[in-house]
Amino acid sequence: MFGKGEYIIYGSKGVCEVRDITTIQRDGVPGNRLYYLLTPLNSQGSRVFTPVDNDKIVMRPLMSRQEAEQLIEEMPEIEELEVPSEKLREQSYKDCLRTGNCREYVRILKALYRRRQTRIASGKKVTATDERYTKQAEEALYSELSILLSIPTEEVPAYINEKLQTTGAAK
Repeated sequence: MFGKGEYIIYGSKGVCEVRDITTIQRDGVPGNRLYYLLTPLNSQGSRVFTPVDNDKIVMRPLMSRQEAEQLIEEMPEIEELEVPSEKLREQSYKDCLRTGNCREYVRILKALYRRRQTRIASGKKVTATDERYTKQAEEALYSELSILLSIPTEEVPAYINEKLQTTGAAK
């Protein structure tokens, strides 16, 4: 169980702060069931109530700063997401994002960045679907790294590039 004030990853909402652990007084809701009251960092003003024992949506603690630094260091070796066919492209993106795993976010971003370069080089536009999933994966990855590295979210890409440059492994 997570504690009040902790930051966690909650499904597609990304980084959330646990604001409270409480019961809900509503018809049809067991009065003894505990719920987290979460506030997503990327959606100011929004709140999420979810059962503490929810096993349908990924809820996990943030990685440690050391794990974040290691992830960045290993990014060049992480394989890009393989999409079995064009028909399954969007579902592959969704499945990847649903894991709540930063390594999977890196995999999808590598695939999307490569696909973007290929499309632009052949004179095609980047698809709205690719843009949407790039934004979602970047938001999920960068928001977690932002907290762990104590830097603003918009500075995370530059931080990653700088780290990879200094280790000799450009993105």
